[in-house]
Parts: sequence; structure tokens; C-alpha cells
Amino acid sequence: MINHFAFLNKIIASAVVCSFILIFPIMVFAGPVIIDHNTTDLTLIPQTAIEQAKSELHIAYGHTSHGSQLITGMTGLVDFANNGGLGLNLPNGIFAWNNGGVNGALDLHDYAMAGDVGYYPDWVDNTRAYLNDPANADVNVIIWSWCGQVGDKYSAGSLYSEYLAPMNTLEADYPNVAFVYMTGHVDIWDDADNKAANQMIRDYCIANDKILYDFADIERYNPDGTYFEFVNDNCNYCDGPGGNYVGNWAQEWQATHIEGVDWYTCSSAHSEPLNANLKSYAAWWLWASLSGWDSIDGSYDNSAPTNTSTGGGGGGGGCFIINLLQF
Repeated sequence: MINHFAFLNKIIASAVVCSFILIFPIMVFAGPVIIDHNTTDLTLIPQTAIEQAKSELHIAYGHTSHGSQLITGMTGLVDFANNGGLGLNLPNGIFAWNNGGVNGALDLHDYAMAGDVGYYPDWVDNTRAYLNDPANADVNVIIWSWCGQVGDKYSAGSLYSEYLAPMNTLEADYPNVAFVYMTGHVDIWDDADNKAANQMIRDYCIANDKILYDFADIERYNPDGTYFEFVNDNCNYCDGPGGNYVGNWAQEWQATHIEGVDWYTCSSAHSEPLNANLKSYAAWWLWASLSGWDSIDGSYDNSAPTNTSTGGGGGGGGCFIINLLQF
């Protein structure tokens, strides 16, 4: 499996009708796009990739409370970065976002679609209604989060039929939109089903070259890379599934690091500020990567290779970008 990727936006089909060229945009990915605890170092994302994401992406996000961690983290990040947090020295407001991309911000429509992916078929119907609205014709990224239902879907045997299969169908029906899959938040009280469900989503995304924001994986590691096997969504960790409380990895890390320098306070539904910090860093890694940043060599690939095959397996291969044809 690789954690580098490229967002391929290429006109690959055309037809001439009455002397007009009809163009159909298709997005193709070379290998899976995996966003997890390995992609939370914000300092590695170059300014050019951040700016490119803001110029190219038009994102619609559907979520309930847990999913708001990305948003509150991204909101708090603006002032944190403006004041040199993490040693950043970037233009003022570079991480700004709003609905419409006003004043050069990232175009992100928060609460674009009601509910979360735990509510089937509502989330599918809401996605179609949103994308079929001419007012949203520019949207090229759809991202949905879970609340607490992922383990229940797995135990009921409906995770594939009510999540993975419908997402795949949406990708086929809207080929010019990138759909971001997501794991559900960790749950110490349903540890086995929660882990199995999230692993099923990971395996599917890796095997089928999907885009995955691994919400759960991010919640199992502190910024130093320490892994916590038995952890809850509030960052408490225990000595076993549903076991005895040992500590809170986010609170412990925050207490030994400098607020405003190493981390920032922000709202973080059901959890700690540091969790939302990491979620926002990973979100920006996702946006930068979808716009073409290669996280392996730090480059932005503007090449136009002739090979547009996605391949059949998960995890292998290099990445390449095919940009929109200019006429």
C-alpha cells in the first residue's frame, strides 16, 4: 500500500456533434488514496500544493457531530497557522475556507447534504439530489462521515450493501466527482465490530483503488506515533476492550506541549482539541493530494502521460497526474 497519490483530472472522451466538440471529464486514480495517521504532518505540505487545492477543488461535506471535528479543526487552524504554529511561515489566511471559495479560500460547503452515511438510503438520495442541482455543477469532491453506526452495519451484514456498494455506484454515475470513503470513529464499547468494520472499509478501498480518509486510524495515534489499541472516541485508552481506564492520549500530549505552538484549542465534538487538530492536518493533506501533490517526492506533477489505466490491484504503483485539457 502507498500513501502517495495523484488526482487525475483528464478529458478522455470526446465526440463531435454539429462541429462542436463534446468533452466528458473523467477522474482516474493510480492506486488507492490513503489518508491516515501517516499523513498528519502539516509542515510537509508545500505552499504550492495548498494553493493548488484552493484553486481546483470544490468540496461538499455531509456529516453529523463526529464529522464536525474536521471542520472545527480546519477553522481553528487558520489563526494557529497565522501566528506561526508548528513553525509555519505561510501567507496570512492560507488555510481559510468557506462555501464558495470567497476571497481565495478553499471552496468547502459544510453540511452540504443532511445526515451521515449511517442513514441509508437517505445519504445516497441526498448525494444525488445535491449533485443533480445545477447550482452545484462545479462540485468535484464529495465526502461523507459516519457517526456511531459503522460497527452495527458490520454486525448486521449491511456494511457492503448500504455503504461500499452505493459509494461505488455513485462513482460510476458521477465520474467527474471524487468520492471520499471514510472509516467510523473508534468505539471501545463495541471494539471488535468497530475494528472489523473499519478494516473492511480499508481493505475494500485498498483493493479497489479508492480514496479513503481513515478517521479511526488517526484516533489511535498521538502525534509522536504512539499507538493505542484500545481507545475510545474521546481519546481515552484502556487496558482492553471495554476495560479499565488508563489515560487520555490527547490530554497527556497537550499537557506536555505548548498550546499555540505545538497544538491549538478548538471545539472537538465528543473528543479533545488535539484530535480535531490532527483531523484538520489530514484533511489538508487530502485536499493537497487530490489536487495533484505527490507526497513522496514533494512535487506537483503537471505531466500528461498517455497511460490512464487505474490497474486492478490495491497498493502498488507510482502516481501520475493527467490535467484538464485546455482549449
